[in-house]
Amino acid sequence: MTENSKKIKELDGKQLYHSFIAGAQRIFEHQKLLNKINVFPVADADTGTNLASTMRSIMDAIIPTDNLKQTAVALADAALTGARGNSGIIFAQFLYGFSNEIGAGRTLDVESFATSMKKAVAYAYDAIANPIEGTILTVIKDWADYIYLLKDRFDDFIKLLAEAYNRALESLAATTQKLEVLARSHVVDAGAKGFVFWLEGIKDFFTLGAEKGILKTVARSSSPDEIVEMPHDQITFRFCTEALINGTQLDKHKIRNFIQHCGDSLVVAGTSQKVRVHIHTDFPAEVFSQLQQFGSITYQKVDDMIMQNEIQFNRKSNIALVTDSSCDLPKEMIYQHQIHVVPLSVHFGETYFLDRLTINPPQFYSMLTRTEEVASSAQPASKEFQNKYEYLSTHYDSIIGIHLSQGLSGTFSSSDKGAKDVIERTGKKINVINSRSISGGLGLILLRAARAIEDGASHEEVLSKMDEWVNKSQIRVSVTTLKYIVRSGRVSPLKSFIAKSLDLKPIIGLDPEGKASLLQKSFTEKSSRKKVIRDISGIAAKNPIWGYTITHANNPATAAWYAGEMEKLTGKKPLFIDHVSPALVTNTGPGVACVAFMLE
Repeated sequence: MTENSKKIKELDGKQLYHSFIAGAQRIFEHQKLLNKINVFPVADADTGTNLASTMRSIMDAIIPTDNLKQTAVALADAALTGARGNSGIIFAQFLYGFSNEIGAGRTLDVESFATSMKKAVAYAYDAIANPIEGTILTVIKDWADYIYLLKDRFDDFIKLLAEAYNRALESLAATTQKLEVLARSHVVDAGAKGFVFWLEGIKDFFTLGAEKGILKTVARSSSPDEIVEMPHDQITFRFCTEALINGTQLDKHKIRNFIQHCGDSLVVAGTSQKVRVHIHTDFPAEVFSQLQQFGSITYQKVDDMIMQNEIQFNRKSNIALVTDSSCDLPKEMIYQHQIHVVPLSVHFGETYFLDRLTINPPQFYSMLTRTEEVASSAQPASKEFQNKYEYLSTHYDSIIGIHLSQGLSGTFSSSDKGAKDVIERTGKKINVINSRSISGGLGLILLRAARAIEDGASHEEVLSKMDEWVNKSQIRVSVTTLKYIVRSGRVSPLKSFIAKSLDLKPIIGLDPEGKASLLQKSFTEKSSRKKVIRDISGIAAKNPIWGYTITHANNPATAAWYAGEMEKLTGKKPLFIDHVSPALVTNTGPGVACVAFMLE
């Protein structure tokens, strides 16, 4: 089909869907570039990844039908559900406005299309607490206004979209002069450029035809790297925080007014049953606490924009290290070594939190004692790892993921699946490792890998040492009760019955496969602690200890005692002392204390 051979006077649902997918393909191709030029509202270098994730949620969820109204509503709902980032949520709200304004007919002509698009602009603006011109909003508005002007000149979608695309290009170029930060950086707005890439794909779908205008598979990043010198602007609020709220009679304006004091870059989009919230804040936990009163929070995301900015401007290596929140590394070590953490989740009934992000250990201990809901934990979905690897693949040459034992959690499998999806699309080198450890043991393996990378080790050299580091890492856990471990299924009920009937205090370790093993038992906690040190002393007599860590669940006294005894034994101070991850405490209970060590 060419521009001269055929006209398209009406769109049906399948044409709408496939043209949207053609637009999505262009964003997939150029997401690396979009990340690189992302300076507004914050230079966190993730606009391309966020728009790609939003588009992928559409591809994953939609089955097109001939009915245009039904397809448009489904497209908007999928976009809202999977939207990420400021631009992604604005885009999703624009699609919702379009789907809401079109009639119930099975097809759409040019005039109705143009009218609905113009009306949809107001939805996008309404979602923003403080709309700023020179962004994706401006380009959406200019494009939609021009479409509306052209509706009386063209009755053919091919000519309409080709002509309007040129107006979008002009509007995009003008964003550089409308925002000072863009002018200083000599770039256009990243979200606006992503929208124009999307329009380009749609235009080509209609002007070139489906065979040439849409790719058969998701393309790898094919845009050339552009050298973009950008200022390292101050980040006012640290965390890019997002939530998806489900409920009845949700009021977007009420929600926006209720939390706007928590930060800036506030976007609230959606419907009366489903609302997406985006805000930059220093207090994610407070934001989620306030949002809970409006409905059920079914999705949470918290990104550290300072870390993202450091990756863009001060990356220490071309090898990324990824882990999960069970590593129990202190924040300062995570930032120092630029380790990327995907959080597990902590659940109290239907309420859930992101481990160490929207709930910290003291908050968790408080809830554990005052709520009747049983605490549980859950591994991150493969989609979360996919998004993380997608983002990192635009900044790093290769990625190594190291996770808690596969014998204790499905986190490794989720990470591995997410990595394979990204490898297939990008060809990026990604390896995912089963640490066969947990807590401080996992933390030690990560520290060895991070230090090796900082000393200049290659991706392959780090992988070649991984089995050695895993095998040399051990952990001893003194537990005050087996109740939580038994409930989690980590130790058999029979062993629990024996231990409880004798009021024993167990010592837990990990076997060679990384599964929990009951090593010893004592009648008192004091005796249990002594046995742990005696056990480690026997090992250290034959093999010097490279380093050790202490982690605990609201038990600083035992942690301090362990630290003192280990220093006497090794002549070294602990590499760190910190709380055990709340996600782990759901399976061990409060009072647990862990000594993890790695042999030379």
